[in-house]
Amino acid sequence: MSAFLKDLVELPFLQNAVLAGILCSIASGIVGTYVVLRRITYIAAAISHCILGGLGAARYFAVVYELPWLRPIYGAIITALAAALTIGIISLKAKEREDTVISALWAVGMAVGVLFIFKTPGYNEDLMSYLFGNILMVSREDLLLIGILDIIVIILTLVFYNQTMAVCFDEEFARTRGMAVEFYYLLLLCLTAMTVVLTVSVVGIIMVIALLSLPVAIASRFFDRVWKIMAASIGLGVFFTLAGLVISYTPNLPSGAVTIVLAGLTYLATLFMSTMKKPISKNADLQ
Repeated sequence: MSAFLKDLVELPFLQNAVLAGILCSIASGIVGTYVVLRRITYIAAAISHCILGGLGAARYFAVVYELPWLRPIYGAIITALAAALTIGIISLKAKEREDTVISALWAVGMAVGVLFIFKTPGYNEDLMSYLFGNILMVSREDLLLIGILDIIVIILTLVFYNQTMAVCFDEEFARTRGMAVEFYYLLLLCLTAMTVVLTVSVVGIIMVIALLSLPVAIASRFFDRVWKIMAASIGLGVFFTLAGLVISYTPNLPSGAVTIVLAGLTYLATLFMSTMKKPISKNADLQ
């Protein structure tokens, strides 16, 4: 702990890591609440794996065609938004089973990413950091992108709070009231896609869904108001990411994995406590 605090004052990359953990927790806490309430964690998981295709493609074209400005995260953003809109539109308009489409995009996105990584000359270390997460490699540009996302998420949540809650809890009622249910559903998916992309730098593609869902699952056991769950999820996200960073720093462990282990153990502890006594939250279906 003392070594971490000492280095935190002196090392800019460690300061960036702390800021990234805080900023990512804001977006994941708010959007993760929507994801859990709307029961679309499987869609978020599919998007998180689809972006490997965008990461690999951007890296391939940047190396082969000498485009230094083309960073992998740009490809990830495009792929994530495309996957979110594809899943959303097909589930709303087409008769194809939603789970089939999601499974296909999940598999194809991962496969395309693997192919591009295989064909890219050299060792793609930066892509490996996206796969497993490396918060210590977050740059100032990454922080700017995450900060912009936080602002967008907060503004949209404040402006469309009632509408998004209606879509999450009772889609048919919202439709009878004349709400543009399709628009708000696609908006939620796009926010989920952007949050997934920018959170992979903290915990990686494989574990990003845990950071979106576990803090919300824990918070919903103690609060039954949505805004309270969002606030508590943000606080828990900050705690887990910073604690994971501190614990993993000295033994040189993957901070993303430590973060998810802490969140998972905390969630299991709340489940165990709920079996010992009556849960505080009556809204059990939020889990």
